[in-house]
Amino acid sequence: MTPGPRESAPGPASSAPGPRGSTPGPRPSAATPGASAASGGAAGSIPRVSGTARRSRPRPAALPRVTASARPAFQPVTIRTARDAVTAAALYLRWLGYQDVRRADQRPPNGIGLAARGLLAQVDPTVRPASLRDVECLWLTAMTESAGCVYFSLAGYADDARAVADRLGVPLFVLDLTGTPQPVNSLADDLVATGA
Repeated sequence: MTPGPRESAPGPASSAPGPRGSTPGPRPSAATPGASAASGGAAGSIPRVSGTARRSRPRPAALPRVTASARPAFQPVTIRTARDAVTAAALYLRWLGYQDVRRADQRPPNGIGLAARGLLAQVDPTVRPASLRDVECLWLTAMTESAGCVYFSLAGYADDARAVADRLGVPLFVLDLTGTPQPVNSLADDLVATGA
């Protein structure tokens, strides 16, 4: 059998020397519509050019989540009076991200009430631990206003008050005399971590 005319097999592009000073290499070819995947990409893709990598579309960067570490350090107010305790709690709520912190319209049975959009807070500056009734009253008031709630106490909490706060989802904080609220339960830890 006589060999027929020699067919040109697909292979590497000619490596004939190019213009002066250039090194031999594959010659770029023009992109044709409908190029097959065998030519290095799908139809309509950007052709590969010697010496450059194929560039993919950059993905949008994810927005950083605001965390406690992203906030500036809380600047406490030393507590000497009941008013100082309320001021410290209000500043802390603003630090957490609650805007327009003001006196609550309804006065709680014990302590001073604060309100912000979607939140009611109770500040108890007395020297007796907050009771179960105090926590339940705050929670009920918040439920009637479809708001969340948080409790700040200067003297801490009775054991049953802590238990009911965990069950009802009320974050509890203790105000130390430096004016820095300290989380008492895991709900308070979560609030500090996520903010408003």
